[in-house]
Amino acid sequence: MLYRPHIQFCNQCGAPVQYRVPDDGDTRERAICTACGTIQYENPLTVVGTVPVLGDQVLLCQRNIEPRKYKWTLPAGFMELGETVAEGAARETVEEAGAQFTLGALFTVMSVPLVGQVHIYHLARLHNDRFDPGHETIEARLFDEQDIPWEALAFRTVRHTLECFFADRRAGHFGVHTADMR
Repeated sequence: MLYRPHIQFCNQCGAPVQYRVPDDGDTRERAICTACGTIQYENPLTVVGTVPVLGDQVLLCQRNIEPRKYKWTLPAGFMELGETVAEGAARETVEEAGAQFTLGALFTVMSVPLVGQVHIYHLARLHNDRFDPGHETIEARLFDEQDIPWEALAFRTVRHTLECFFADRRAGHFGVHTADMR
């Protein structure tokens, strides 16, 4: 089953929309305004974040917001208009963890069609162990691999990214990992 947001009204004139295949040669059903004919495109949202590392430890943030309040996650959130993937990942890391870091290479790209999202993580090297989490985070804390709260992770994409990180670290080299999280 694929995620399907449901647009009810036109973002141009406010009239109701109807789902049908447009007459312009498109092959997908779209939300089309019944008054002005504007096609409302529904595209995935992009989540961007980092895998912040200091020595052998990874920084995780305990969520202070729903969904999955109180669960642990990597610092990440929705990309904003006007920013690059790297800029968004850096911004989210500052907002959620208050961390000082150097952004590294692209690390994971995961499609999550059930919720209409793409999750993208960069590696990051922390400068120190001082954090100043924002309002979305209860606590920002460093974990050794054996202490990761695996059963209390907020999202499958975070688990997958951490598993890839620790496997790459054991192998002695980091690659770019892609996955379809169905």
